[in-house]
Amino acid sequence: MKRVTGIGGIFFQAKDPVALRAWYKRHLGIDVQEWGGTAFAWTDGAGNPVRGTTIWSIAAADSDTFAPGRSPFMVNYWVTELEPLLQVLKEEGCQVLDKAEDSEFGKFGWVIDPEGNKVELWEPPSGG
Repeated sequence: MKRVTGIGGIFFQAKDPVALRAWYKRHLGIDVQEWGGTAFAWTDGAGNPVRGTTIWSIAAADSDTFAPGRSPFMVNYWVTELEPLLQVLKEEGCQVLDKAEDSEFGKFGWVIDPEGNKVELWEPPSGG
C-alpha cells in the first residue's frame, strides 16, 4: 500500500495573522485570499497544469486548529487510500485521532507524531 504521495498543504499559526499574511503578499508575492491562504496549482516541468494543488494558510495563534497537537504548524500529506492507511497506522501503534472527515474537499484523517505534532492525511476527492 502506498502511504504519502505528496504534500497537500502547509498550515501555521501567527500572533498577528492579518499582518503576516500581508507581509507574505507584499514581499513574497503570495496571492493570499480572504480565507487566509492560497492554493498553489501544480505544473509539470514545462509549466503545464497537472492534477493537484498545495494549500498554504496562516491561522490565528489562539486557534485550536492543530489540537491536540502541540506545534504551531501542521503539514497535510496526500494519500491514495486514507481509511486503510489509518487502520495500518493504528496497528503499528501510532496515535490516530478518532475524528475523521469526508467532505466535498475529500477525506481527512489525523495522526500525532512522536514529537506531538498533528499530521493531516488527505485523500482528495475522485477526479480532483
